[in-house]
Amino acid sequence: MKFSRLYAPTLKETPADSDIKSQELLIRGGFIRKAASGIYSYLPLGWKVVRNIEKIVREEMEKIEAQEILLPVIQSSDIWKESERWFDYGPEMMKFEDRHGREFALGPTHEEMITSTIKNELNSYKQLPMNLYQITTKYRDEIRPRFGVLRAREFIMKDGYSFHKTDESLNETYQDYYKAYEKILERMNAKYVVVEADNGTMGGNESHEFQILAENGESIIVYCEECGYSATIEKATSNEVFSYEEEELKDKEIVSTPNVKTIDEVTEFLNLPKEKIVKSILLRGRDKDILALIRGDQTINISKLRNLIGDQTIQMFEPEEVKKEYGIETGFIGPIDIKDVYIIADQSLKGIKNFVVGSMKKDFHIINANVDRDFKVEEFADIREVKSGEKCPNCSSKINFKKGIEVGQVFKLGTKYSEKLNATFTDQDGKNKPFKMGCYGWGISRTLGAIVEQFHDENGMIWPLSLAPFQIEIIQITDKDKEIVESSNEIYEMLKENYDVVLDDRKVSAGFKFKDSDLIGVPLKVVIGKTLKEGKIELKLRGQKNGELVSIEKKILEEKIKEKLEEYNNYIKDFGK
Repeated sequence: MKFSRLYAPTLKETPADSDIKSQELLIRGGFIRKAASGIYSYLPLGWKVVRNIEKIVREEMEKIEAQEILLPVIQSSDIWKESERWFDYGPEMMKFEDRHGREFALGPTHEEMITSTIKNELNSYKQLPMNLYQITTKYRDEIRPRFGVLRAREFIMKDGYSFHKTDESLNETYQDYYKAYEKILERMNAKYVVVEADNGTMGGNESHEFQILAENGESIIVYCEECGYSATIEKATSNEVFSYEEEELKDKEIVSTPNVKTIDEVTEFLNLPKEKIVKSILLRGRDKDILALIRGDQTINISKLRNLIGDQTIQMFEPEEVKKEYGIETGFIGPIDIKDVYIIADQSLKGIKNFVVGSMKKDFHIINANVDRDFKVEEFADIREVKSGEKCPNCSSKINFKKGIEVGQVFKLGTKYSEKLNATFTDQDGKNKPFKMGCYGWGISRTLGAIVEQFHDENGMIWPLSLAPFQIEIIQITDKDKEIVESSNEIYEMLKENYDVVLDDRKVSAGFKFKDSDLIGVPLKVVIGKTLKEGKIELKLRGQKNGELVSIEKKILEEKIKEKLEEYNNYIKDFGK
């Protein structure tokens, strides 16, 4: 490809609405363009990288004998109602009616669709296991689309599904995908971790996430350096023990706290530690409202609460909803005298006495509140987020935090979907049994953004060789020197036989070409300029300050380019460590 014909509209200025480095660089580099909030067009450079990601993923899927299919994006509400996820999935599902008033959704995922597709044709144990996957566009109506392609409303995803007759068979395929996902990340030279994860709306009993490490990552990874424990913040637990000194119960008392709503304001106003303040968090579930109680120095973990209740639709009340339905501002909600709510308290509150809660009256709090005497707790459970420095649940060493970006996740679904959708096979004993299923997702477009987050510097992107839109860029210093122009074209024709090459033949300054090359992140520059008269050209790797002059003699040049690209691969392996 010649740059003069390439549609790559690079930008000098940082886009005003970019909130993360990958979004900024992908837009400035002419890889993507924003069409609407959370919706992007992929321009030629961006699409080339996406196709390179897909190529690696497809090759690894073939190695584990996964067969590629393509399922409909438009899905009937009928199969989602059968699985009982039509309402459980929540407001992220994009729903609509056709001209006949029938309900459909733009697929956020395809468990229901794949199960309903195979259930009448995959009917014997002799056909199992079966391993299928697709690469397609998914749709989720994110409440706050952000971080460019990392959290978009329309995105490209690889989703795989396996069907088995035994748990042992499911475990084998689960491990196949686990290893394949590790291989995908290794082929991209990505620094990553694998962590225990929450199954969320997918269901099942085991899940792992594959996280690319990045300073701007949206996921918090909890890990232990001693024993290797790792989990997402949504899933993580700890062995932290909360204990309280023995004290006599005191009489509860309503105290005036004018305009004092937040935990910090309450602790300062009452001159009490945060551990003595109990936050009351009002949440709406599918069947009931829930009041979650948690210490003032702790943070609620909604994922744990959803799994505890078995309701993935649980959401916090908005402040205006609290006022409308309970007649009080959020900061004064409390467990005493509140009606028709299910009260759950975090385990850290077991044994606490004489604490502070909201009074259900504006500008007042209750001090010396106590469980059982003043209100009832339906159950105590772990519903809080762990904190860095707490004790590891496996070895009691200290746990730490780091940030990552989820690009892949594997799930053991069990029989959740096969039972609800009546998808069965005939086993050796002649009986019909539900399939045991696995699900395996990989975010293709998320990988694009995640790799940029890990591989960039102040000048632009630094692509791993396996993903780069071009491996080599020939920079023709001037278009006014006939010898330079001719040599540039000859070397271009020679190199494109074995490499993906772009020749920058634009009528712009050399400095402009160098800046664009660094921004786009091409691994190797072949600079053809004044030294051509000496029979030499410069080879310069992305991210390195100094280049190397080499002979233009074909064999020598080819050997040097091969060496330079190997050197670049080693550079990428160490990048960011």
